[in-house]
Amino acid sequence: MLRNFLLTAILLVAHHVNCFSQHLISFKDKQISYQGRILYTNEAAELMWPGTSFTINFIGTGISGIFKDQDTSNYYNVIIDKDSIYKIQFDTVKKVVQLAEGLPFGKHSLQLFKRTEWDKGKTWFYGLIENPKTRLLKPDKLPARKIEFFGNSITCGYAIYDSAKDYPYGYYENNYDAYAAITARRYNAQYHCTAKSGIGIMVSWFPLIMPEMYDRLDPTDSTSKWDFSKYTPDLVVINLFQNDSWIVTMPGNEQFKKRFGNKPPDESYIVDAYKKFVQTIRSTYPKAQIICMLGNMDITKKGSPWPGYVQKAVDELQDKKIFTYFAPYKDTYGHPKIKEQRTLADGLIQFIDDHIKW
Repeated sequence: MLRNFLLTAILLVAHHVNCFSQHLISFKDKQISYQGRILYTNEAAELMWPGTSFTINFIGTGISGIFKDQDTSNYYNVIIDKDSIYKIQFDTVKKVVQLAEGLPFGKHSLQLFKRTEWDKGKTWFYGLIENPKTRLLKPDKLPARKIEFFGNSITCGYAIYDSAKDYPYGYYENNYDAYAAITARRYNAQYHCTAKSGIGIMVSWFPLIMPEMYDRLDPTDSTSKWDFSKYTPDLVVINLFQNDSWIVTMPGNEQFKKRFGNKPPDESYIVDAYKKFVQTIRSTYPKAQIICMLGNMDITKKGSPWPGYVQKAVDELQDKKIFTYFAPYKDTYGHPKIKEQRTLADGLIQFIDDHIKW
């Protein structure tokens, strides 16, 4: 009896392994086109940042992939033929997942797009499995234009679907419908989103600030550095300071104490901190056009000094390729929802049309 049980177990394991190996297309295959800061190991592509994605073209009726997630809080969009979108999440166990099935036989495209940010954990993508009669095709050429956003929760698409409250759950977040991704699609541009909810330039709601995160490949690892030569944007949009504007008024906050001690920063300190970060981005991307933007939350409400701080910092830089754009205050509760994100995108797109030369 024990021998039969062990034999059955061995056969089941062998079948499981064979499912992974049969018709497996490695995540390294050149017919898989990636966008975003992605860590490639010998075993898998690690998807972390919001808006990271891969795209494939194939002929057939469907295709599967092999995935494992660090946390079930992560969500993705599966975009088929650029017009059909559904939401998906992966298990914390390595599994084969059907990405598309039952399509009319023919040529199709599929994009997997990360809706959630890196605090929801990593996703490991090991490769694709061709369904019967399915074959990968040459990928489309990546767009010539390139945009990168450095931002906070507004850029991430935090709580975009939570109309009642402002919960941090991945279920309510969608970077795809946030103003940054909308703007990139409007210009048919490659898209990098270096963003994290709660982050600031001087102080954040957690120990990491943007000047410490902007150059990371794995955002959870201070030794993991991004190779900036791999992606040089034509346009950079910096949308930060919303979190700073709150925390600098909270002397009891742990991160306030860590960054400032007992004394809140004055105007000179704030302007200098912003200017130094923009100078860092300018040094990183010497030829890029840069928009220093403030989002549509209370940082831009009437009487706020923060647009003045940003404007002063930019004026002092005396760089004709650095612009300021301050979105109108939305005057509603919480983070921007779907319509407010679209309004934010519309305003930024109009500004780009009026000021940016591609």
